[in-house]
Amino acid sequence: MALNDAPLGKTSDYPDSYNPGLLFPVAREENRRRLGLDDGRWPWFGEDLWQAWEISWLRPGGVPEVAWAEIVFPAASPSIIESKSLKLYLNSLNQAVYSTGDQMAKTITQDLSSACGGAVQVRLLSVDESGKAVGRPGGFELIDDEPVSDVVYDYAPDSLSAGDGIVTEHLCSHLLKSNCPVTGQPDWATLLIHYTGPKIDRAGLLRYVVSFRQKQDFHEHCVETVFTDLMGRCKPESLTVCARYTRRGGLDINPWRSTETGQGAGPRLIRQ
Repeated sequence: MALNDAPLGKTSDYPDSYNPGLLFPVAREENRRRLGLDDGRWPWFGEDLWQAWEISWLRPGGVPEVAWAEIVFPAASPSIIESKSLKLYLNSLNQAVYSTGDQMAKTITQDLSSACGGAVQVRLLSVDESGKAVGRPGGFELIDDEPVSDVVYDYAPDSLSAGDGIVTEHLCSHLLKSNCPVTGQPDWATLLIHYTGPKIDRAGLLRYVVSFRQKQDFHEHCVETVFTDLMGRCKPESLTVCARYTRRGGLDINPWRSTETGQGAGPRLIRQ
């Protein structure tokens, strides 16, 4: 399916009955080819953690139930799911009857796995339980106040450089902004970078982050671009890149890519 067939940027009637056909997959392969990765082998492990805050269905007696969900797509899946199509799909479950939340989660798991071509994990959580959010994960150093004057707003990977000496650092910027490739709407994120290797120039890294400000791409593609640029230009021995995006349409998307397995997206941030 071509991206111009996606529901993004179009007026949509919200469904009143369950419809997994609303899910719109977008192949990951094209973006990876743009990054020079065209052999079907990717230099990372990773996942896309979605937090869905508008989940509802009907109990057998007709009373609605509400929850929120953590949905994990494997980075190795052939496709991502376009976000508005996922929102429409989740809303198609609002009038569906399930005797338990587990049955609801099983339905979502099966439908998303079929649509993206990978094994999706879904966990429903109660809206009645308190959750912890942080402004910045512990141990991460903020780079947003680095002295930079020559900023640019067009994608500038040549801003990245690294010096001598091997270090281990956890770096954070709240200034990542990209734009939806279909609607042009802004997407805001906190970028988290954990690496061991030659010391990355922080002013150059900040300049690079700001250069995404007019870049049009999906969340997942932006993270893979950052990972690939850092690996190519700074040569770290190990690297983890995560972006925790703010919520839009009841969904936030948090991709992470790493040279190591099991890194995860970390804690929910206050902006989410």
